[in-house]
Amino acid sequence: MTISNYIEYTLLHPSTTERDIIELCLAAKQNNYYAVNVNGYYVSLAKQLLSNTAIKICTPIGFPLGATTTACKIYEAKQALQNGADEIDMVVNLGLLNSKNYISVLKDINDVKSAIGETPLKVIIEISELNKNEVVRICEICLDAKVDYVKTSSGFSKNGATLSTVKIIKKIVKNNIKIVAFDGIEDYETSLKYLESGADRVGINFGVNLVNKRRSLRSSKIFKQYIKTIEKDNVAKTNTATQNHLN
Repeated sequence: MTISNYIEYTLLHPSTTERDIIELCLAAKQNNYYAVNVNGYYVSLAKQLLSNTAIKICTPIGFPLGATTTACKIYEAKQALQNGADEIDMVVNLGLLNSKNYISVLKDINDVKSAIGETPLKVIIEISELNKNEVVRICEICLDAKVDYVKTSSGFSKNGATLSTVKIIKKIVKNNIKIVAFDGIEDYETSLKYLESGADRVGINFGVNLVNKRRSLRSSKIFKQYIKTIEKDNVAKTNTATQNHLN
């Protein structure tokens, strides 16, 4: 097992070209990343480029401000799914959240979740714009809405993920919602720290080169999962050898 299996490789810059998307998808295939994250216009191209792989395609809606209407977000999401998206990243409406209009925030998320059915929904909560109490509140709303992931950042605000906030989110959502830490993560060691702090995936920007390192990470969950994989493989090999011997 390598850290690459936890990576969302992201390219959401407004001046992104088709060549950039081709290079993004090529790098994702070479490194066996879990997913790519591209703007809606490029979902079809990414789908074509990754058609023979297991790499997921994520795309944001209501991006980057979250201030579009719910109807617009639903339309964006449905278009993205038609074009081949596997996961939807929805930016929370910060204005509603800061207004303490929690019912409207919940309805906004609920309506999108209902519209996309079983497709995984990630809610981008933009932690750099929130205090601790607000982070807790939006996580509680996400629990009520039964979303699949909470994502720390859009990449278009003041700052990205922080280890302390990921720990706060994990304490609230426990294992009921997964966590994606995004933005400002630029090396293997930092990515690992986020995974050990409770994140289930790490988003890195196009151009960041995380080396596929195989390490004995004795204190990390990745190492434990790696050991389980090895043990499972060994059991399978033993069973096969025994069966062959009996035959």
